[in-house]
Parts: sequence; structure tokens; C-alpha cells
Amino acid sequence: MPMDGVTFGMIAKELNQLLAGGRVDKVTQPERDEVILLIRNGGENHQLLLSASPACARAHLTRVKKANPLEPPNLCMLLRKHLLGGRLLSVRQAESDRILEFTFEHIDELGDHARKTLIGEFMGKHSNLIFVSADGRIIESARRITENISSFREVVPGVDYCRPPAHGKLPFDQLTPEAVASALEGRGGNLAKALMGTVSGLSTPLARELAYRLTGDEDASMDGREVLPLAQRLCAEMDAILAHPEPRVLLNENGETAEFTAFAYRSREGQRYRAYATLSEAIDDFYFSRDREERIKQKSAAIHRVLKNNIERVEKKLLIKQEALAEGARSEEYRVKGEMLTASPHLVKKGMKRVLLPNYYDENCAMLEVELDEKLNAAANAQRYFKLYRKAQVARRLAEEQIAEATEELAYLENQLENLELCEGEAELAEIREELVRLGYIRSTQSRRQMKALPPSTPLRFVAPDGTEVFVGRNNVQNERLTFSAQPDEWWLHAKDMPGSHVIVKSARPSDETLLFAARLAAKYSKGSASSSVPVDYTQRRHVKKPGGAKPGFVIYTHQKTLLVKPQE
Repeated sequence: MPMDGVTFGMIAKELNQLLAGGRVDKVTQPERDEVILLIRNGGENHQLLLSASPACARAHLTRVKKANPLEPPNLCMLLRKHLLGGRLLSVRQAESDRILEFTFEHIDELGDHARKTLIGEFMGKHSNLIFVSADGRIIESARRITENISSFREVVPGVDYCRPPAHGKLPFDQLTPEAVASALEGRGGNLAKALMGTVSGLSTPLARELAYRLTGDEDASMDGREVLPLAQRLCAEMDAILAHPEPRVLLNENGETAEFTAFAYRSREGQRYRAYATLSEAIDDFYFSRDREERIKQKSAAIHRVLKNNIERVEKKLLIKQEALAEGARSEEYRVKGEMLTASPHLVKKGMKRVLLPNYYDENCAMLEVELDEKLNAAANAQRYFKLYRKAQVARRLAEEQIAEATEELAYLENQLENLELCEGEAELAEIREELVRLGYIRSTQSRRQMKALPPSTPLRFVAPDGTEVFVGRNNVQNERLTFSAQPDEWWLHAKDMPGSHVIVKSARPSDETLLFAARLAAKYSKGSASSSVPVDYTQRRHVKKPGGAKPGFVIYTHQKTLLVKPQE
């Protein structure tokens, strides 16, 4: 169930009951489109999260702690100026839509009581947080909408705030059988679509659930139905839903979160779920991982682009150097031709473009065709070939060195791309970025949005069936820290000849079952995770070394054995 008007109506009621009268003690803005207000009420602290994220727009209480920028954005500073120490008077929904108005009272610079409103418009890609004065003028917003962006509705400081255009539907919390029957009269086709076109605040899943409650069929049709009895049952169902929220998160077959609902869906009675005491708890739980993934995806996009561009650059460089290496392989041919010209100068006449000479290096002394510079004599042509020989030798040696360097760089970049996919938090992403800045792939910038120091990221921890701990690194910083802090007799694993995580088994004598478990983890957290069979090397940590001057995360190892495993599911 998306965060539709009905859900926002229910969360507004819950927030108003919990927060109205509370004092604003703290304001933070961890993201450009997200504000967190710490409100103390009833002897408790409550974190109110307002997010205008296009993918996860929402409002609820949260327990999640987030890092904040070193320098707060304009909206945050203005909210602090006007709201700190003030009281939250009310939380209300506007026009049964996805708009919540948080009205505050505070003491202004003149010592008078003043009211201001923080308006959350939670409408997908058009979501915004808008701070409005008592006279209706915009003070600041999370996103400024200028006349160049929208000629219909500006959202910039100093202009009058106007709500998004009304939808003209019946408010879901003020339904009467007569009004609903009149609006449904003459409508045909799908019942759920007819309900969405008649009643405000209904998402498609909610409209289909109502159709199921009214008829026993989510795909029921309006055709041939009496509208008044239908309208009466609809009003009764909506009253029951609004009066008795039953927040829950539905789970899929693997036990993972699949969907959030504000009440029990009768159409999904057999589906597993987790129940919650409040809507805020359910929304916070449901959106936590989704919002984190979306934020990480957004923030890693630039790093992903840098890595892909550099991978393409190195691949082109490798192709050029391999061509140079192929050209260098002709060095022996140049030497032989030079020596044949030196051995048989009497067969070469000035002005000849080519000549056939006996090849003394061939056991049958076969004739060898040698191309000539017609302006040169035999000795000069021989020196020309010796010069080409020396040049090809140097080019070959350089090409071999540069191919080795490019191959190592390509492996590093592909490994970083794999590490980027494993990022689950800002700390891991920051460590990858810092490393790329240090190596010159990304330019160092002093951004106003620079975040406060984040705690070091930690590797993944697993427990094997026999209770042995197994740790998996998720970036080069973690890999090096994990590998070189392990005991010499503990076991180290890595996917063979491909980018992947370092895995440490915290045991000197692990069972075969534990080694297999760790090997499957090494396969999963590698580039071969989508394969059905991945070779994984394992050896004791004492046999793992880091060469001097090697890039972060690069190691060499000996005394290894190899397991062929299926990646851990």
C-alpha cells in the first residue's frame, strides 16, 4: 500500500495525538529533502521525520540516527531560528490529500507569540517541504520551484504559498452514502477505478481492497450494480478502517518485507506479516532499508560513473598496448632481415624495392623476401632493420610493463565497482570515495554538504553451523583491516581470479562444513555471485602478503587450495 491520502490522514491523526503541545528541542536536516525535528512531549523525546524524497516521501516518528552535514542548509537554519523552543500546536491533513500541515507557535524577535507552518507535500517526484509564515508567505523550502521550472506555481521565498490544485473528489473522511451514490451514478467499468475516481486519497491497492470487501472480487465491475447499497457499504468500510488502524508489514515467501498496510487486508489474509503498535513504527521499519538503498544509489551514482569511465579508459589502453606488443613481436623478423642483408650485400642493388635472400637461420635455407628502401644500399638497409629491431624490442618491453600495470589497475577498478554494489551505509561509501580521492580518480572538493565524521564501517559477521564466526569485508578498507588484524593461523578465503571480498574464518582448525560455508560466502560477495559454480581459494592468513606499493585491497598469497562452490543464498 503506497503512502496515499488515507494513510497520511491516519498518520496525521496519530502524530497529532502524540506530539501536539510538544516543545521543539532540535532541528536537523541530514538530506536536502529530509528534516528531523526532535519534539519533547509527555516526558518523552520523539524524532519526527519529514521526507520529500521522490521515491520514499513520508512523515512519521523514527528511531533511526542519521549523520548531519557540517554546515546546515538554509531550510535547517531557518527552522532552528524560528522553531527551537517553540510548541507544535497541531498536525492536520489538508484537503484529504497527501499534504500535512505542522503548525507551530514560538516567541519572535519582538517577544510576541507568532505562528508558522511547516507544510509537507508528499507527492512523488513533486514532493517538497515548505516553511510558511503566518501571513501565508513562503520563508524557505527544501526544493525551490522557480518560474522557469513551473509557470503555474512558484515555490520560492517571499511569494504567497498556494496549495497544489484540488482533485475535486469526495473527502475520504467525510463520506455519506448519498454523496457517494450520486458520484458513482452512471459510472461503469472496473469498480476499483470508479472508486479511485470518486473518493480522494485512494491508491490502487486500497481501491482494489475496497472492491474486494464490497463484492468479494478485487477486479469486480460496476456494471449492473445498484449504487446506493454499494455506497452504504463503502461508507461503513471506510469508517471501520479509519477507526481501527492495524499497521503491519507484509512479508514475501523468503520472509523479507514486501509491502506496508495501515490496516488488515482481507484480500491477503493468508500472507505472512509483522504487526506493529503504531503506524510510525510500521512505516519506519518498512522504509528504513528502502530509503537507505535509494540514498546510497543516489550518492554512489557519481562514483559509479567515475569507475565505469576509468574502466573504459583502461580497457582502451590495454587494447592499444596489446597491439603494440604484437608489433613488438616482429623484432626477431627485423633482426633476421638485417643480418641477411649484412651477409649477402652483393645481391642488393641500389634502386631495388625488394630482394630474395637465403635465410641461413632456416634449416632448409629457404629464400626470404626482404623489403628495401630503394634510396639506400645494402648496408644502410641492414642498419635500418637493426634500428627497427631495437625499437621493437624497447616497445615490446614497455608494452609488457604497461599491460601489467593496466591489468592491475583494471582489476582494482572492477573490484571497487563490486565493493560499491555491497555498500549498505554512508560510512562504507565514504571510505570508497576517500580512497578514490587519495588515488586521484576523484577530485577532492570542500562541499558545503560535507558530512560530520562517520564511525568506521564494519565487515559483515556470520556464524557457521558449528558456531564459528566468519567475517566478510565489503570494501578495500574493511578487507585490509580484516585480513591483517586476523591471527596468522586463522583462515583467509577469496574468489579465485575475480574481484571479491576478503573472508576470514576465526578458527585455526575449522571443520570442513565451516570452510564450505565461508567459501560460499566468498563466492556470494564476489563478481561471480550470479554463477552456479565459483572457484574459491583458501589458505592460512600467514600466507597472505601485501606487496609494497600495491593498491588498497591487493594481496598475494601462497599455499592455497581451491574449492568449487555455489554462492551462498
